[in-house]
Amino acid sequence: MRSYRDLEVWQRAMDLAVECCTAARTFPLDDRYGLTAQVKRSAVSVPSNIAEGRGRMGVRGFLSHLSIAKGSLTEVETQLLIAKRLGYLDGETADALLRRATQGSCLLAGLIRALKAKQAPANTG
Repeated sequence: MRSYRDLEVWQRAMDLAVECCTAARTFPLDDRYGLTAQVKRSAVSVPSNIAEGRGRMGVRGFLSHLSIAKGSLTEVETQLLIAKRLGYLDGETADALLRRATQGSCLLAGLIRALKAKQAPANTG
């Protein structure tokens, strides 16, 4: 059984979380409890839920946590777009983070599809 740390989707989510937390340090100090905290929390939630789901026994628990991770990733994307509009992030940085988020979303969707296909009963007909 592979560790969650071996999963490419977790590795990429970790990279995104670190990059988002680093970028959030540049947000205005008066926003530290607002968008700054939300970006960090959402970004950290993605790899955390992948890891927690992988640690669960069975595919159902893993799928549930992957779904939560996907939702958190969508939050991150939205928050990055807001930060870009507010001028907290320059366009280049925001776009690079958004590309990473989109790649992560594709990886998550692929893993979810693969696990659901594995879970589905074989069609013998």
